[in-house]
Amino acid sequence: MSEMQTIQWFPGHMTKTKRQIQSSLKLVDAVAEIIDARIPVSSRNPDLAKLVQNKPRVILLNKCDMANQTATKMWIDYFKKQNLVAIPVDCKSGRGLDKFAPAVNTVMSHKIARLKEKGMVNPTIRIMIVGIPNVGKSSFINKMVKKNRAKVEDRPGVTRGNQWYTIAKNLEMLDTPGVLWPKFDDKTVGEHLAFTGAVKDQILDIELLAVRLLDFIKELKPDDFIIRFKLENEDIENIDSYELLKIIGKKRGMLVSGGEIDTERASIMLLDEFRSAKLGRITVEMPQGR
Repeated sequence: MSEMQTIQWFPGHMTKTKRQIQSSLKLVDAVAEIIDARIPVSSRNPDLAKLVQNKPRVILLNKCDMANQTATKMWIDYFKKQNLVAIPVDCKSGRGLDKFAPAVNTVMSHKIARLKEKGMVNPTIRIMIVGIPNVGKSSFINKMVKKNRAKVEDRPGVTRGNQWYTIAKNLEMLDTPGVLWPKFDDKTVGEHLAFTGAVKDQILDIELLAVRLLDFIKELKPDDFIIRFKLENEDIENIDSYELLKIIGKKRGMLVSGGEIDTERASIMLLDEFRSAKLGRITVEMPQGR
């Protein structure tokens, strides 16, 4: 199996962001963490649990329309066993977001009850939104406030600054910049983030990344992938992944002068089609023990 390099991605504002989150925590009652339903482990910042400490949390499994439905249900059960409320959402279309306010009320039920005992009618709950870059925070905010006040781009790491949004009668939301590791010590984590486009392709060997994705897809053998690239007659389990990339490139007519296959172009196409779920609804990471 090919060896993936350790990803070094170091936007300077990441350390500052952690400090911002720590200082902002005293302003909020709860934390909403947006993660990618296809990679629920790799798309969580390892420092986040320590940062948010005992604040009630809601987890939004975003891009659930691209993830395997059975796997998403397993993740919801996994988080439930950790006393965390997780809901499947698609922030771009807005699917599932009607469950967000009820989920916040669920995790805040004890505090809301205490405040009502003190005579506060319909107390306002303040919640902080956190997540790694390119996980869908801006799309989430845009849908929740129903205005394009948060800038949405497909390039990793673009939402900046702290902003408050009123998203319901008694619910206010604080946005924070994305948080990501200054270094990926676990190569698999970096690789999975790269599969989904959460880190910049320019810092990676795109062909090696495509080969590593094929290493993974070959084990799953999803029907959509096989049909899309007309691989029904290929013994994909026993084909080297780089050779499989060349077969895919040839079937798509990606040739250069002399009849050579343009594997770089084929790699870009393969990753684009994975990221847009054209290869099927694929979850890369499963809960432990599954």
